[in-house]
Amino acid sequence: QLQASGGGLVQAGGSLRLSCAASGRTFNSYAMGWFRQAPVKEREFVAAISWGGGPTYYADSVKGRFAISRDNAKNTVYLQMNSLKPEDTAVYYCAANRARPTLIASHYDYWGQGTLVTVSS
Repeated sequence: QLQASGGGLVQAGGSLRLSCAASGRTFNSYAMGWFRQAPVKEREFVAAISWGGGPTYYADSVKGRFAISRDNAKNTVYLQMNSLKPEDTAVYYCAANRARPTLIASHYDYWGQGTLVTVSS
């Protein structure tokens, strides 16, 4: 029901935009979040957005470089990633939370399959 896309290989300093498209149901009333998981690391929070598009929340490690947004008419959430660093390399997951946006993965009800982002140095 959530399909993440837009990952790929990019050089350090480059940009990527991830998309998370919903199908089968509307997530317009859900808070949405992005998480990531690097090899041998725990899944970590990246960004979240409320159902109406604001406010937004970011992990300190991506603040000022990443931007989350949503287009409820398209049932899609985006993650614009700029000034990418090798430490941003991970599988990125989008998730939906029927309550307010949180930083805690277990609070999210629906998850996409993940898209791999690789940043080379």
